[in-house]
Amino acid sequence: MKLLAELQLAVDAAQTVPASAGAAKRAVSLLDLTSLGDKDTEDDIKALCRRAVTPVGPVAAVCVWPRFVKTARKALKGSGVKVATVVNFPGGEADAPTVAAETRAAVKDGADEIDVVLPYRSFIEGARTAPMNVLRACREACGEGVVMKVILEAGCFPDADLLAWACRDSINAGADFLKTSTGKLNPAATLETAAIMLHAIGQTGRPVGFKAAGGIREAACAAAYLSLADKLMGKGWAKPATFRFGASGLLDSLLEVLGESKAVRADAAGAY
Repeated sequence: MKLLAELQLAVDAAQTVPASAGAAKRAVSLLDLTSLGDKDTEDDIKALCRRAVTPVGPVAAVCVWPRFVKTARKALKGSGVKVATVVNFPGGEADAPTVAAETRAAVKDGADEIDVVLPYRSFIEGARTAPMNVLRACREACGEGVVMKVILEAGCFPDADLLAWACRDSINAGADFLKTSTGKLNPAATLETAAIMLHAIGQTGRPVGFKAAGGIREAACAAAYLSLADKLMGKGWAKPATFRFGASGLLDSLLEVLGESKAVRADAAGAY
């Protein structure tokens, strides 16, 4: 109870942080610009990739469906922006061989990062071996140099202890990042679950990152998450190798805070 109270104090403080230009510029560099709509087309993904190189610098990655990895890879060539994709998404109900096959195919197509959904429903119901076998299969299929982000769907967990347990098990199974949610269910990302996840990462002492995803659309919200990470993990910890935002609409809000007009953003996108 004392730990939860301390984490809540950090959350409360983070919610008072304004959306400054410094935080907005920092957030741009940490953004996984995402498009996972059911009706996405190749033209949509090409447009997304053009937006990924902004007037204030590139985002960290674009995150797209596996069928668009090759398209994104080609569109982003030379930009320095990573290509991320999703597996076992969004339901988290595939078995280990299926997830391994999905992962190998995505890596072959050029994915730099794999966002894999933990079989969270079965984990919450008490299963441990099968969910971790899925993550281990994904980790092995990623191979060397490919980042594995584990999506916990944190909003579905009934209590902080079970969420922290899932964090620890996911890290032991090879997670490079812990990610809050798919963005397909509510509640998605919250500062409260982020605090639990960040604390769990800190307790392991391992170089594991954190990704906030799901419903993050405003610069003020991004500033709150960065403030929380600074408080719990130390200033300077949140960088592209250890912290990401998964979002689509957030970029416009960040650029508005930075004074970038829509016309400037359009010119920059067209030039890339």
